[in-house]
Amino acid sequence: MVTNRNLRIRWIDRVGSIRKSAKADRANRASSVLQSLTRFIQGGAPRVLRFARAREAATAVEFALIAPAFLATLIAVFQTCIFMFAQTVLQNAANTAARYFLTGQAQNNNCTASQIINGGCGLTAVCPAAMFTCSNMYLSVQNYSAFSSASTSAPAMYSGTTAITTYPYDPGTSGNIMVVQLLYAWPVIGGPLGFTLANLPNGSAEMVGTSAFKVEPYQSQ
Repeated sequence: MVTNRNLRIRWIDRVGSIRKSAKADRANRASSVLQSLTRFIQGGAPRVLRFARAREAATAVEFALIAPAFLATLIAVFQTCIFMFAQTVLQNAANTAARYFLTGQAQNNNCTASQIINGGCGLTAVCPAAMFTCSNMYLSVQNYSAFSSASTSAPAMYSGTTAITTYPYDPGTSGNIMVVQLLYAWPVIGGPLGFTLANLPNGSAEMVGTSAFKVEPYQSQ
């Protein structure tokens, strides 16, 4: 006959057995995890070392790091060179226009600003059509009594956000001091890192060719 004492002993033995089994299971799982981690480290370490030693894509990575600054510098140099070349061409055109007034040809032929730029009234066009859009070029001709009062500063091409398309045109006569200017809004593009030559509301850069001189004596016709 099973007594209460025997039942308690059996129950204690069973609990102890369960605890031992659970402890053994935990130990086995911990050992299994440790073994898996060890295998992972042993297998992954060589791959990590190979990655650290790999140099095949080093050039591409280095270029990706310096590319923005390199492209910004390249675009800046390219645009500045083109702008300076165009500025020289525009200045030569302004010198040609100045000679028309210097010698009295423009005055005697009653040339308008448009005819000086695009050709007409017996004179060759001063606008270099191969590089400039002549319809977007403007001519400013001002007359002064002395060089000390002459202004050679660049005329404004915009009033706020409105483009200015009308400029002074006073051809003058023999002995006058004149300032002849050709104006053009040169289109530019922006580059990386915020580089731009633009100084006009439409995103272009103002370009001016200027010539100051005293009109030579000439025979009016």
